[in-house]
Amino acid sequence: MARLTTLNTISAQEHLRDRVANALRAALIAGDLRPGVIYSAPALAADFGVSATPVREAMLDLAREGLVEAVRNKGFRVTELTEQDLDDFTELRAMIEVPTVGRIARMGKARQLRALRPLAVEIVDAAAEHDIIGYLEADRRFHLELLGLAGNRRLVEEVGNLRKRSRLFGLNRLADRGLLARSAEEHVELLDLVIAGDARGAERAMLIHMSHVRKLWAEEEAAEAAEEARMGDRRIRRVTLPAAEA
Repeated sequence: MARLTTLNTISAQEHLRDRVANALRAALIAGDLRPGVIYSAPALAADFGVSATPVREAMLDLAREGLVEAVRNKGFRVTELTEQDLDDFTELRAMIEVPTVGRIARMGKARQLRALRPLAVEIVDAAAEHDIIGYLEADRRFHLELLGLAGNRRLVEEVGNLRKRSRLFGLNRLADRGLLARSAEEHVELLDLVIAGDARGAERAMLIHMSHVRKLWAEEEAAEAAEEARMGDRRIRRVTLPAAEA
């Protein structure tokens, strides 16, 4: 009995670590955790309302994925990605996902595909409600479960890893501007094409969807950089004006 209790405790701890890791990934993509900034496990744990241990363990998981790096005696620094990094990850995903959805469309798995419709609708609803974590989880499950119908477990694992590494920031701002809703609707359109057996249409829709998402985030990053530059210029003026008047 003692052994069973221990195993249940370990299982609960691992589940909590996974939940914290998923929440941290969502925070990275939403832009709540920023590249180059060091975050401590105790501070994050206080935000989540849990102990520091599952946060520290989750951060180590993210470090193995290349999303953060440990900083001795300080915490974890969010790793920075260049525009080229993001373009490379998107290109790799397109090379895998675009032909795969075409192959799935030719496989005649209408029943299994129709079972994914609630997930596609969940993505749309989450975007409308600005539920970023819900959106990210439903989006992840939809894409991976759709690809899973091709029957290649390794392919799904590889895409899952690429999705983790190709994080894009500012999801909250996209939702606030109403831009996330259009991207969400593309999941339903893609699913309809695959169910209909339209392989070329599905491939085209997947490519457009991935290109659309990358373009939206690139534009948002550029807009944020411009805004930060303007704010920096204002701060400089506030500092220098008194000296000039004197």
